[in-house]
Parts: sequence; C-alpha cells; structure tokens
Amino acid sequence: MSRQEQKKAEARLIEAAEAGDAGGVKAALAAGARTEVSDASGRTPLLLASLGDHVAAARVLVEAGADPDAQDDRDDSAWLVTGVTGSVEMMRTLLPAEPDQALRNRFGGTALIPAAERGHVPYIRAALREASMEVDHVNGLGWTALLEAVILGDGGPDHQETVRLLLAAGATPDLADRDGVTPREHAERRGFDRMAELLRKAEAEG
Repeated sequence: MSRQEQKKAEARLIEAAEAGDAGGVKAALAAGARTEVSDASGRTPLLLASLGDHVAAARVLVEAGADPDAQDDRDDSAWLVTGVTGSVEMMRTLLPAEPDQALRNRFGGTALIPAAERGHVPYIRAALREASMEVDHVNGLGWTALLEAVILGDGGPDHQETVRLLLAAGATPDLADRDGVTPREHAERRGFDRMAELLRKAEAEG
C-alpha cells in the first residue's frame, strides 16, 4: 500500500468515526488506516466516536486496539469525554480497553468530576460501581466531584442524587476548597437545603 492510499483510508476512518458509521470504520481499518491517526485538532477516531456517543463505531475501534487515552489539543480523551456526555454505554464499551482512569482533563480533573458537575446520575452510579476513579480527586481548581456538584450544579434532584451517590461511595463530606469552604457551606450559601441536609448528616456520621 502506498502512503497516499493509506492517507485516503485514514481520512475515511476519521470521517466514518465522526459520523458513527461502524461499517465505514471497519472498511477503513481493513484498507490500512491506523487507529491512532488524528484530525487537525488532534482527535483520534475513537475520541470522535466517543464525542458523538457512537457506540458501535467505538466498539469496532476498541476491538482493533485503539487507545482510549489518546488526548487531543484540549486534553480530551475518549475516556474523559464519557464524563461530559454521561454515556454509560460508551463507558462500558471503553472499559475493556483498560483506560487510564486517573487521566486528567485540561482542568486537572478525572471523568467523574464533569459528570458530577452535570448531574449525570446514571453515569455516576455506573462509574462508581464498575470503574475505579478516585472519588476525592481534587482538580486544578481545587474542587472534588462533590464540590463541583454543589458549586456548579442547580441544586435539583439530579445534583442531590449525585451528592448522595458520592457520599455513599466514600467521598469526604467536609473536604474544603482552596478557600476553606466545605461542600455543606457552599450548599447553604446557595440555598440548596436538601443538599446541605445530606452533607450535614454525612459530616455528623463521619
């Protein structure tokens, strides 16, 4: 195969992965495309499939040995993106590829932290049960998943359940931010009474 033919196959692979065309992904790989080729932003086919929640395409790539930890120009990886999208199915598709679950995004956080920020309850529940991310990991802002759920959440049912799940998984309830403000204090300041109650009870039991 010539280099020109390979480049064409890799261009087709990137296009197919982004579109979620599993058959196209398989054909491009069979034509000689490398799994770790990337687009102008450094995004690999597996990352593109993860961003679009194209599970079938991602499964083909994982089976072909694609790297779930390859990061783009924004430090996103296929694995890290699952915390943003909240896709439980994609998370489970990537787990057999043994992703580095301590890998950090551009904010210094693991996949669990953006999931908590967004209140992705099904994802958080599955990740805490099936993956092995550190529940008390502190990102570059000085925030844990628990702090993000309170500070950046809306205080509604999904973020309340996020707090409950994190506490049940062993999150330290009074692990404060860089200014010494605890999750409970943030919840009280924002008028999130139910959250504050959950955190107050966890502090008392801790």
